[in-house]
Amino acid sequence: MSQHDLFTVFMSNCEQFQITIKNDTVAGQQVQERIVKILEDFEYPPRDVFSVRLALEEALVNAIKHGNGMDPTKSVQIECSISQDLARIEIEDEGEGFEPEEVPDPTDPANLERPCGRGLMLMRSFMSLIEFNESGNRVTLEKQREQASDNGDGDASEDESS
Repeated sequence: MSQHDLFTVFMSNCEQFQITIKNDTVAGQQVQERIVKILEDFEYPPRDVFSVRLALEEALVNAIKHGNGMDPTKSVQIECSISQDLARIEIEDEGEGFEPEEVPDPTDPANLERPCGRGLMLMRSFMSLIEFNESGNRVTLEKQREQASDNGDGDASEDESS
């Protein structure tokens, strides 16, 4: 099969959209629910849906509150592509960006009482990939679909009873 044929098969089994929303958490929640619905339609495991929902909520809130500073004249751009095996979401705000490596480690004892950095830590732990553009105002989130043998839902118990 040629690369063009593989790309065609991928695209035919892929849900994609781009949307620009106003800088509002309600609009962010609506996009989040749309993405969750697509994941459920593709029958992603509940654990993966939870992971994407959590990371997506953190990324959207960060873009709206921190990136755009709750400025109602600004907007957030979202690009989403979901296939049977991979969910990829890119979120870009109109802010100046930030340096992710300068965000304090929330697990450091000196930072335990500080609220900063927890959202990034959650996104990193729940997603397969998290990357920022050079200016720090665009995040790419990827979640590889969990394989059935890796989900720990007791599949091995069938073998034990045979």
